[in-house]
Amino acid sequence: MTVRSLSLAVALAAFTAHVAAQSQTSPAQASAAPGRLTFEVASIKRNVSGDPNASIRVQPGGQIVVTNNSLYNLIRNAYGTQRYEMVPGQNLPSWIDSDRWDILAKPPENAPRVEEQMQLRLRSLLEDRFKLVARREMREMPIYELVVARSDGQLGKQMKRSGDECTAEGRARGAQPPGGFCGTRTGNGNVSMRGVGLANFVRNLGGMTGRFVIDKTGLLGAYDLDLQWTPDPAAAGGPPPGPPGPGDGASLFAAIQEQLGLKLEAKRAPVEVVVIDSAERPTED
Repeated sequence: MTVRSLSLAVALAAFTAHVAAQSQTSPAQASAAPGRLTFEVASIKRNVSGDPNASIRVQPGGQIVVTNNSLYNLIRNAYGTQRYEMVPGQNLPSWIDSDRWDILAKPPENAPRVEEQMQLRLRSLLEDRFKLVARREMREMPIYELVVARSDGQLGKQMKRSGDECTAEGRARGAQPPGGFCGTRTGNGNVSMRGVGLANFVRNLGGMTGRFVIDKTGLLGAYDLDLQWTPDPAAAGGPPPGPPGPGDGASLFAAIQEQLGLKLEAKRAPVEVVVIDSAERPTED
């Protein structure tokens, strides 16, 4: 996929919170299916520009403008999943990640912008217009368990328990967190975290490794950490590489152990995935 992943990830977060597109279901049809959330009106057109960029914008009044996004990304947003949480069914269309679509969608007037409701509206759009058939099920999959590397529980030099700088009490007394921010910052080969529980870090690791990551550290509360590694151009999700050779940068797996005192262990476990059975190209309008 050639879109700029960071800007698209930011857009998708906004998309999930506000967002997105619908079948042209009339009010009468909507009332015939009580409880099924849909959008008031939507227009869908195929984008054949060849532009590698994609965008999702929320306009005043809640109207959504989706530009140059694949059905695969729309499904990810509708189900709140990452790529490693999605598996193909027997009739997965070959164009699901290559065809791009422009969508102009308007939610019902005064509809609450609750994330869960917006995801359900988007699922309705995909079912109605793309004839999407997808389901959640449990499957045994390769995963990673995040554990403390040392038997004595000692952490690495670049990870420590947070002070109160990012709490309400700390902010009230004017405390400044290390690095001048609270939360999580990610870049190409770096993650910094201030005053955040490890659940946030584990979610980021899932995207970085291409597998489910389960926290087995037993570390509770908030932590500060700084992690730097040399990104691997190969596809994520393979087995952990060995130690870096002379002159090489640290791999993600080596950096986690050396800098944070944690370790990713390859396992298999039953996890919930989204199976994409089938879909069709929509009628454009």
